[in-house]
Amino acid sequence: MGVSGRAMLHALIDGQRDPHILADLAKRRMRSKIPELNQALTGRFREHHAFLTRLYLDRYDQLSGAITQLTVRIEEAMSPFRPAVDLLDTIPGVNQAVAEVILAETGGDMTRFRSAQRLASWAGLCPGRHESAGRVRSTRVRPGNPHLKGALGMAAFGAARTKGSVLQHATNG
Repeated sequence: MGVSGRAMLHALIDGQRDPHILADLAKRRMRSKIPELNQALTGRFREHHAFLTRLYLDRYDQLSGAITQLTVRIEEAMSPFRPAVDLLDTIPGVNQAVAEVILAETGGDMTRFRSAQRLASWAGLCPGRHESAGRVRSTRVRPGNPHLKGALGMAAFGAARTKGSVLQHATNG
């Protein structure tokens, strides 16, 4: 939904059908793609398509506005926890969104977990272990907090891709 694409869509909605005029609406880096745009914009675009495109653009704008409102609301709610978010953000793989999920799901008070292992178990990151007569019966991951589990999983993938990190080398060894 860049500037060029929106300009072309609005022109199509307003009735412009000439592919050369539409392609000429391209801005900056899209200008180098005018021949491809001419080819892509050649076709049948009817009034019904314009109606549907208008509906989609309106819905896109509505959802973008809602996302902006939610982002502002989250920033307000997280303001008391800003120092903790900033500290968590220094961990390889943990970005601001993951730090916010960690704080939202744990409440920011880690003293209620006696150890890191207890937190990992509560999050559902520890495999279950059912052993009887020396035979392992189940090693499935236990159910836990799905939001925290997902956020920590994303952080682990991010840490593994962080260049120069000790964690990157640990996963490749």
